[in-house]
Amino acid sequence: MQKSLDQKLARIATDSSCRDFILADAKDADMGFGIAAPGPRHNLRSGEQPFRSLPEFRESIRQIVKQGLVDIMLMSASTSEILTLDERLFENSTITPAVRANDTTDIWCGNSSSYASEPSLPFRSATLDHIQCGHRDCLPSERGCGVNLGLYSITFNNSVSLDREALEAYKAFRDEAESREFRHFLEIFAPNQMASRPVKDVGKFVNDCIVRTLAGITRRGRPIFLKMPYFGPEAMESLAAYDPSLVIGVLGGSAGTTMDAFTLLADAKKHGARAALFGRKINFAEDQLSFIRYLRLIADDQIGAAEAVRAYHAGLLSGGIKPTRPLEDDLLQSKQA
Repeated sequence: MQKSLDQKLARIATDSSCRDFILADAKDADMGFGIAAPGPRHNLRSGEQPFRSLPEFRESIRQIVKQGLVDIMLMSASTSEILTLDERLFENSTITPAVRANDTTDIWCGNSSSYASEPSLPFRSATLDHIQCGHRDCLPSERGCGVNLGLYSITFNNSVSLDREALEAYKAFRDEAESREFRHFLEIFAPNQMASRPVKDVGKFVNDCIVRTLAGITRRGRPIFLKMPYFGPEAMESLAAYDPSLVIGVLGGSAGTTMDAFTLLADAKKHGARAALFGRKINFAEDQLSFIRYLRLIADDQIGAAEAVRAYHAGLLSGGIKPTRPLEDDLLQSKQA
């Protein structure tokens, strides 16, 4: 089964003006959010747990893969072992499975911790062998059984010692990945703690960190695309103009309103993004399949953000699903977007 990700990347490489857009569902929240990772249970009834269970979380992945509208499904190594290795969920799907390949300390965001209040440090729970075949020392014939695409994240904090340590860890990962013919995409977070060394323009700082990092990496070791916060039109256009070969993706961030999600996607594409990876924005939706359907329509230039919000709410109404917010509130952009 040909994967839509590979087809789109090939077309973008051939013609950077093409309108192809990569859409990913980031269902790797269990790597960072603890018990709350599966997302809230809508229309909570007496006696129910406020968050969905891990089996329910994984069932939503199965349904989204069956729907077939996203290009990438990002998971934890443990979820991928069940769905990719055991169930062979992606074998006859156009969707590419991916695994979060590292879990830096700034994503340790469970309801009971304060790790994110400290500067990010590099860390990896998963090994590439376990991602690819489920155990240590994969045989060459086993490497194609699991996942061959990983997300690697870095958080730069304008600190020589911390940022050097992060880059050393990334270099070690790239060496391991190249030896195993493992592809990756690179996530660059906004600084999480740099109060003593602030920068005037965070978007410019992150852009400079990206191009400096990539300058020392030859084609065999480069990420196939980027994932980063959307810092606005100027920062996005600046990075896209600097290197038109870069496939730039935006991350979703907090859940926010439906208008937050749909506008972010439309604006990011307008100003140079070629991919979007939404986690909480999808996972917190009242109807994930319908939400993804409208994300796909926006990504493919078939509908505008406001029209999509109205259509999404109409679908909730016809399906007997109670929306989290009234339509008039969901049409607004929130400060947390």
